[in-house]
Amino acid sequence: MRKVSIDFIVGIFMIAGFLSFVYISLQFGEFSFFSMEKRYTVNAEFDSVSGLKPGTTVEIAGVCVGKVSDVYLGDDSRATVILLIDKGVEITDDAIASIRTQGIIGDKYIKILQGGSSDMLVEGDVIFETESAIDLEELISKYIFGDL
Repeated sequence: MRKVSIDFIVGIFMIAGFLSFVYISLQFGEFSFFSMEKRYTVNAEFDSVSGLKPGTTVEIAGVCVGKVSDVYLGDDSRATVILLIDKGVEITDDAIASIRTQGIIGDKYIKILQGGSSDMLVEGDVIFETESAIDLEELISKYIFGDL
């Protein structure tokens, strides 16, 4: 009877440890299921999103205000990016979203420049003013071969 109770306690301890690991993984991962209700989605369409991946940060004035949820090719052959923006952050409907690079060859991120409108974007709205990523390889190629 003593062996059964020790096995039972060890089993409960193992299950509790596994559940704790799952909780911490979800909480500190790129997308937390627990933070989904604290964010709203905004779409942006770009001509090119070269190097942009889900999980990339979204910044306003250098402050992280969200993450990229998904990147896919839209119906009009433009890249559609779904942004998860923190609930407390308001974005004007004339804001400009641009894809930037941290440093010369660093990771890509999305920078949002607020406009002057008093109307704000809500869940599911689209940012129409966008600036695509600069393709460094294409720029160097034009310079080398004189197409600039």
